[in-house]
Amino acid sequence: MTAPAWVSQPFPPEGASAAEGIRNQLGKPELDHLTILVRESAQNSWDARQGDGIPVDYHIDLQTVSAADAPAWRENLLRKAPAKQRLPLRDALQQPTIRVLSISDRGTRGLGGPTRADAVTDQGRDFVAFLRNIGEPRDRALGGGTYGFGKGILYLASGSGTILVHTRCQYEGRYETRLMAAALWKSYDAKEEDRERRYTGRHWWGDASGDVIEPLVGPDADAMARKLGLRPFGATETGTTISILDPNLDGSEPSDIARYLAETIVYQLWPKMLPDSNGVPPMRFSVKCDGIEYPVPDPARMTTLKLFVNAYQKMISSDAEELYCRRPKKLLGRFGIEQTVALRFEPSDAEHMAGFETGMVHHVCLMRPAELVVTYWPGPKPASEISAYAGVFRADTDLDEAFAKAEPPTHDNWNYQSLDHPEYSFVKMTFTRMKEEIDKIIGPRGSSGVEVAQVSLGAASDRLSPLVGGAWGIGSATDYAKPGDTAPRPRPAPQRRPSGKRNDPAESDDFETADAFEIGGSGGEATSGAPYRGDGNGQPLEPTGRQAPVRRRRPKIEYVGDPEPDELWGHGVVVQRFTLPVGIPQRVSADVAVALNSDGGLEMDPPTGAEMPGLVGWQDPQGEVHTTPTYVIEGGDGGVWKAVVKPAADTMTDIVLYTEAVS
Repeated sequence: MTAPAWVSQPFPPEGASAAEGIRNQLGKPELDHLTILVRESAQNSWDARQGDGIPVDYHIDLQTVSAADAPAWRENLLRKAPAKQRLPLRDALQQPTIRVLSISDRGTRGLGGPTRADAVTDQGRDFVAFLRNIGEPRDRALGGGTYGFGKGILYLASGSGTILVHTRCQYEGRYETRLMAAALWKSYDAKEEDRERRYTGRHWWGDASGDVIEPLVGPDADAMARKLGLRPFGATETGTTISILDPNLDGSEPSDIARYLAETIVYQLWPKMLPDSNGVPPMRFSVKCDGIEYPVPDPARMTTLKLFVNAYQKMISSDAEELYCRRPKKLLGRFGIEQTVALRFEPSDAEHMAGFETGMVHHVCLMRPAELVVTYWPGPKPASEISAYAGVFRADTDLDEAFAKAEPPTHDNWNYQSLDHPEYSFVKMTFTRMKEEIDKIIGPRGSSGVEVAQVSLGAASDRLSPLVGGAWGIGSATDYAKPGDTAPRPRPAPQRRPSGKRNDPAESDDFETADAFEIGGSGGEATSGAPYRGDGNGQPLEPTGRQAPVRRRRPKIEYVGDPEPDELWGHGVVVQRFTLPVGIPQRVSADVAVALNSDGGLEMDPPTGAEMPGLVGWQDPQGEVHTTPTYVIEGGDGGVWKAVVKPAADTMTDIVLYTEAVS
């Protein structure tokens, strides 16, 4: 075997691309380098898949080269390496430990085709397109990439600008292993024999015995891979492993980087994780750091991404909306949207990088037919902060080329301003049509919204099915107490105004007269209290006893803010916060019903089998939940309580709280 060595590329008389120009082709993207690295490498893996129905295995391994293998790395990869001032590889390999970030794929065709850029072939040019040429057009219809500029991120992610490529492909009817390193740093001048010469800053490591640097091939490649401790390929296995030497971790712990990469994968590649009709996902992902696996989350189980998964399912079903450009008439793509209620969340680093920095979801996931995430486009914000929606738009296959042209080298946006007509109109009109569909869901923006006790609760109730228990009959309320608990005797359902709006006790005086009586013995001690009840028009009911009214403080509820989604026992609920400002013992209760959007009324007689909202219980200021239909509270201490409600799916829920004095 010929000992591999480094060769640096001089500028030919006719000129060539300098390393700086190639490194800067990504511009100044909004995404960080690790996120771009995941997106670009996974896109390359997807474009190199063997065929439909064969899943692509994509693996990231952040590791330290073992003490047994490190000498081979230094001995072989430092042979004729450029000087330190021209390439920092020597410094990286002479450190006490050598760290590499490996990205591998299997179920792919590997980097095949000829190894020389000047060779003519009709069998594909994957090897030269990846390791030699810059700006090679894609050779796969409906692929994720375009001109291959994005692979520059591999060199930017390396502190020494160096990668080692180990690939196995089928070429000229046989399986072939190839091993080659490449580096990209800065152009420079160097003295060569008796004259100065200009160099591009591009370097390759491999078989330097011929007139052009070539990869190690076949048995030589397999033998060197074993020396370096690289994972070998099976006899008929194809794929590629790219090892990034001295990865830039920006001072973070490797374990933290591994967690970030695992979460970044799910936010940037979740469509490839969804099983097909045979139950097999198109791509399978894994992340390891020094032998420890960091699981990639399941998007269908994540609070944020579950919305997008549901929207995707609508997009591929008969429920999808087909969006059209009218002039000229053209199908733009398919659109699905999912709406729910959600609390504002504190975004993780990966969520922040994906575009959810506000902690709210009102976005559309944009994708081309390859179904790789382009970006999360922030759509119109709903009027309520507890309203959320997620959409998915997939461009039509006939317009894939137009949308691909609208993407920058990092493939993370659609910039229609750079296109000519009619492609300009197609891409621009896509955003207009999406806004129209979103407005159908969230309604006009900027309105004053709904009443304090009314809020769209939607699909949050889907998470509450495990809470459903026995019944204790206040209208549709449900007893969520544990088996064996005894609930107090239910009271009659309070009267409601036909409009569904509540009679707020806070609007009444603090003292009650005609609606509170003493009905006890001659000593004048009260034996029971009468609830505050109205006639539906804000007037108290007339007393039925003959005793003279006694002036006493009337219980009162003050609502604190709007109803909002919350979490209880791992399930989504809706809570209405309140205080009891009057310092007397009082029993609180709740009346909940489905509010009708059409006329402001209430659904008091639901269809057979229809779900109705119900009270879960009362949460005290210390966080303990009392799962009873009513609860006695000593008011006047300023504590904020919560009425916890299970909403009905896809409805508006009306929540009214009541209080009555107890003796």
